[in-house]
Amino acid sequence: MSTLTITTPDDMHVHLRDDDALAITVPATAKSFARAIVMPNLRPAVTTVKQALAYRDRILKHVPEGVDFTPLMTLYLNPSLTVPEIKHSVGSGIYGVKLYPHGATTHADQGVSDLSELYPVLEAMQDAGLPLLIHGEAVGNDIDIFDRETIFIERTLGPLRQTFPALKMVLEHITTKDAVDFVKSIPNGLAATITPHHLKYNRNAMLEGGIRPHLYCMPILKRELHRDALLAAAISGDPRFFLGTDSAPHARLKKETACGCAGVFSAPHAIAWYASMFEEAGALDKLEAFASHFGADFYGLPRNTGTITLMKQAQTIPASLPWVEGDVLIPMGAGEKISWNLS
Repeated sequence: MSTLTITTPDDMHVHLRDDDALAITVPATAKSFARAIVMPNLRPAVTTVKQALAYRDRILKHVPEGVDFTPLMTLYLNPSLTVPEIKHSVGSGIYGVKLYPHGATTHADQGVSDLSELYPVLEAMQDAGLPLLIHGEAVGNDIDIFDRETIFIERTLGPLRQTFPALKMVLEHITTKDAVDFVKSIPNGLAATITPHHLKYNRNAMLEGGIRPHLYCMPILKRELHRDALLAAAISGDPRFFLGTDSAPHARLKKETACGCAGVFSAPHAIAWYASMFEEAGALDKLEAFASHFGADFYGLPRNTGTITLMKQAQTIPASLPWVEGDVLIPMGAGEKISWNLS
């Protein structure tokens, strides 16, 4: 196969940042994806419909001319988010509410410490059919960083599912076999996104032979047995698993430091990465559904009508890409060769 044409995909989890960064992040995502679920962890966090729509307007100003791209906006779950605001969000262009456990990742200091305090908001979301998008990590000094997802599922997600059985949920950027098994155990109403970096790399890639800070992310990369489970889920044809890059840019100087930021920037080459990994697994025929159908179906969106074409043409990922304030970004797989390219 020398070319592959698929329905234009959607990125169901992306960080576009704000202000000057949008001139870089928006075109990088829009060149491959027709729509994207945009994360609300700005500073200050996006907690009202008014803030979300203003953010959407800032994003739209940077969509390249002639490109059809729609940002799908979300709200940040914290005590300032109210039941009336959830009701106001219905039909307003809000597609989900993001749960960040307090301190779990970038700008999660505005996140949730006691989820039970927000049960009225979750009940309003359940009634409205508004999905809860979950950064699934337990946080605490007593929790090993490699166990945070598994413990979150045991302590928080399982009980939450029992309390709100009709609340649509997406467990974002899953990283473990435990998460795959939990999603598969729930017949409906729960889905998961899978990133290219968690499909491609295990924790050895980040740590073996020296620390590679540009592969440091939250949730952190796991053992090979977990990567195998993610790949099996992605290529399975199970509609509960779909594409979400979690592309999260940080300037090189903020990654290569004594306390580097968590996040992998994959947006410019994400769909080529997915194609390469699906081909290596002998499942290229499953890519379209994973990338273009299942996410839209879960969110109740019409499937895109346009297409993109990938070419079987080797490319080398650039060593760096431009960023704001004179710094650069180091993209996922910098300097590596992959076998597919976007036409």
